[in-house]
Amino acid sequence: MNLLPHALVESLAPGPQAAVVALQGDLGAGKTTFTQKVGKILGITENMHSPTFVIEKIYEIDFKGFKKFIHIDAYRIEKESELLHLGWEELVKNPENLIFIEWPENVPGLIPNNAIKVSFKHVDEDTREISI
Repeated sequence: MNLLPHALVESLAPGPQAAVVALQGDLGAGKTTFTQKVGKILGITENMHSPTFVIEKIYEIDFKGFKKFIHIDAYRIEKESELLHLGWEELVKNPENLIFIEWPENVPGLIPNNAIKVSFKHVDEDTREISI
């Protein structure tokens, strides 16, 4: 899993709106671990925990024109309106935002068509299959 976060980060570039990375996979498949590795590459030094209960965590970064790394866990979101209430539209409009969202399948109508989709499959205790 160490090479994939680096390759993904290197491929990122600001565009006319936020870069969105949608992370799909079962519980325990590695979505949060992958996001933590990306955070370290981006220079985030604080502990990055899954935002399951707070839904969203925002970190200040300075990377290739991105100023904020936003980690969203939509596991507990039941309606797209809940994410909209948290300011989703404003977050996505800002090209300085890099957004990683876990459980995008819970808010399919809000994920931009150009989002990078990363799929995680739990193969066994020590093995994950990851496709981008």
